Amino acid sequence: MNNHPAVKVENLTKTFDGKELIKNCNMTVPKGTIYGFLGVNGAGKTTVFKMLSGLLTPTMGNVKILDMDVISQRSEVLRNIGTIIETPIFYEHLSAIENLEIHLAYMEGGDTDIDSVLTQVGLTNTGKQPVSKFSLGMRQRLAIARAIIHKPKLLILDEPINGLDPIGIREMRELFLDLVHTEEITVLISGHILSEIEHLADTIGVIVNGSVIQEVSLAKVKAEYPNGLEDFFMEIMNGRISDA
Repeated sequence: MNNHPAVKVENLTKTFDGKELIKNCNMTVPKGTIYGFLGVNGAGKTTVFKMLSGLLTPTMGNVKILDMDVISQRSEVLRNIGTIIETPIFYEHLSAIENLEIHLAYMEGGDTDIDSVLTQVGLTNTGKQPVSKFSLGMRQRLAIARAIIHKPKLLILDEPINGLDPIGIREMRELFLDLVHTEEITVLISGHILSEIEHLADTIGVIVNGSVIQEVSLAKVKAEYPNGLEDFFMEIMNGRISDA
């Protein structure tokens, strides 16, 4: 097994209508870790995630996912990642099981115990209930199930705890940590609840105006900011911490 990072982004740029939304962005996500990706609304987090997932083509720059080029090896990349990006969409008239069966077929996932995965995310005994009857929290749990069911090596999760109550947030936190520690999955996760990222992350990356300006270990953040990640983040947002 090599020591190459799970995600390596170099000089990534994305231009829309002549405006650079992502500018010379660089990121490194070590394998088998949780990387917390932070930024205010509109900073570019979701756009970066879409390029990492092959949903958008970079204007310039290089993206390697698990040592694969995200453009030339897109199909292979997609088989090895699980994603939640923006509002998850399902076949509303079908059950959770049927939605996951379709996803597995598309991902060529082979034999997977769907009931076991639904139990992992707290959707036991949802039976034949159509997804149209699911609450927001249940939909988010199903989105997480869909992201992990084909046993990906990398999870790219854009605010995955939206809609979850405190119990659900804790359960998903424990699930993500377990996946990293027992399955050696790498997790790249964004979120606005900084205390939750603080519970999870090994490394913190902060994006400002389309560029990642800080990548630092959470241990270092805690050592320098005893009151926690929020103080570190606010220092960056107030311009009191320069580029790394």
